[in-house]
Amino acid sequence: MRVLVTGARGMLGRDLCDILSGGHEVTGVDIEQGDITDAEVARRLMADARPQTVVHCAAYTDVDRSESEPDDAFRVNADGAGNVAAACRDAGCAIVYISTDYVFDGRAERPYKENDAPAPLGVYGASKLAGERLVREATPRHFVVRTSWLFGAGGRNFVDTIIGLAQDRETLEVVNDQVGSPTFTRHLSRGLARVIESDKFGTYHASNAGSCSWFDFAREILRAWGDSRTRVVPVDSARLGRPAKRPALSVLDTTLFRSTFGFPMPHWKDALAEYLELKRRSAH
Repeated sequence: MRVLVTGARGMLGRDLCDILSGGHEVTGVDIEQGDITDAEVARRLMADARPQTVVHCAAYTDVDRSESEPDDAFRVNADGAGNVAAACRDAGCAIVYISTDYVFDGRAERPYKENDAPAPLGVYGASKLAGERLVREATPRHFVVRTSWLFGAGGRNFVDTIIGLAQDRETLEVVNDQVGSPTFTRHLSRGLARVIESDKFGTYHASNAGSCSWFDFAREILRAWGDSRTRVVPVDSARLGRPAKRPALSVLDTTLFRSTFGFPMPHWKDALAEYLELKRRSAH
């Protein structure tokens, strides 16, 4: 199958291109090849690659900066997604749109299902939700895949940040009032490989199994990395004063994804161990 991956230089895009290239003809594009906020550029990218499926990873992902740059966030995450989806419709190919747990407000007392009502708390979540709607309106041949708390090689991520900070600090303050499911980009990529080979269009939740707070995640990162010197201290979100409000609970119910595509994602602790092993190997 011919697959076009947008945002190919990003954390998910890199792993996706690598994993899909084992069985598909993959073309990866990023901003250097064309700005998808321009509808004509999106059509040109489609004409050049002639894909049968597009996995749309390109996004404005800075959650806090989105609050001060809402026009930029919506131009990329909403308008850009709509342009790519419309180009897919015109080219007769399917689209996989990568969305986020931040479309929810976090007030639920259980993991979020696909049909739960979105209610984003900030600009980033609102822009991704707008992208979802434009994709659905543009073409029936769509997959909307919401995921959460991504980490992987080739991009800024929480795991690398914690390990880096721990080198210079005796204590780290990490929020304990936000709970989600850390997700390894290589595992998500393997799941998306199942998605593109099907025609079971719709909205799905995909993340590594299990859940934790950012505080729990940070402690496990340092334990698994072998750093016993740094103490992780739990704090509430208000203490950090971040510009964007985050959902308190953004765990996604992945039952539908598992049953539809036959791909149960490993537990987040196993995903973290696999990532850290790759990190160790790459350092030598």
